[in-house]
Amino acid sequence: MATPKLHKKTIAGVAAAAIAAIALFVTVNASAVQPTVNLGNAQTFAVLAGSGITNTGPTTLTGTWGSDIGSSPTGTFTGSASVTTSGTKYIAADPATASAQSALTTAYLDAAGRTPATTVSADLGGQTLTQGVYNSASSLGLTGTLILDAENDPAAVFIFQAGSTLTTASGSKVELINGAQACNVFWQVGSSATFGTTTDFTGHVLALTSITANNGATFKGQLLARNGAVTLDTNTIINDACVTVTPTATATPTASETATATPTESATATPTESATESPAPEETVTAAPSETPSPEDTTDTGGQLPDTETDNWVLPLGIGLAVIAIGAIVFFLRRKAS
Repeated sequence: MATPKLHKKTIAGVAAAAIAAIALFVTVNASAVQPTVNLGNAQTFAVLAGSGITNTGPTTLTGTWGSDIGSSPTGTFTGSASVTTSGTKYIAADPATASAQSALTTAYLDAAGRTPATTVSADLGGQTLTQGVYNSASSLGLTGTLILDAENDPAAVFIFQAGSTLTTASGSKVELINGAQACNVFWQVGSSATFGTTTDFTGHVLALTSITANNGATFKGQLLARNGAVTLDTNTIINDACVTVTPTATATPTASETATATPTESATATPTESATESPAPEETVTAAPSETPSPEDTTDTGGQLPDTETDNWVLPLGIGLAVIAIGAIVFFLRRKAS
């Protein structure tokens, strides 16, 4: 009589282990992809400061997301005449800049709290990183080139967390490859950010204190400072929105080829039939649509093929396999117990 009890305990232990495995699988799978950081009302600002802006030399702001520039709660703006922008220049504190600062605070805290994070060395130069969260408890620096690889995922998000400063050497560069987009790169800086001359930087810079862009530094993203000043010197800042990639783009050539072929057939048939009887155009118009569906896009019965290029199958597959394994183990142990 002791044997069945032993088997019951074994079954319970196996089931608990399997459930834990499922939970681990779900956690790992969920943490693999990071959502973007919502910038809210700060999204349209190419430059936003907390205690004033100083600009030297011709600085240009553009971008499909917006190229506003302003400061709040201190609204001073020195050298505004040398700034060219397609957006709005706020030369004094304004409800719009105050609202943007509030949104910046929310976005900053969001980026700072993202997990799980991979610890990185203080200098990111010479590295190639894929999507994820990267953290340095102290400072972050960049000497040379940092490559961000989206691995053909245009929605790949990169978040960098610096405990204190972010500093780049002159001529440093952040390069994007394999579909990476500047709109999905975020730098959360625990104090101030300083960019060396002619730096080619990419991403939204969210600094707790100040931001200094030295002569000739260029940016694809935003310079957003919560409490300190932003200092500019002959810079170019492009704040572009993400480019939407249509997953069905690959199937388009097949559809166009079919559409091209259809008129050819109808054009051949029409002259022959029209020479003998007038209703021929009606027959051509009726027949053409029946040849347009592409065999690659439909089933034998004419239904639409399921989308097999989605990544959402990974989680259900893992859970399904785990459940099947639990059922098999329980069945085996019960038979053995009996």
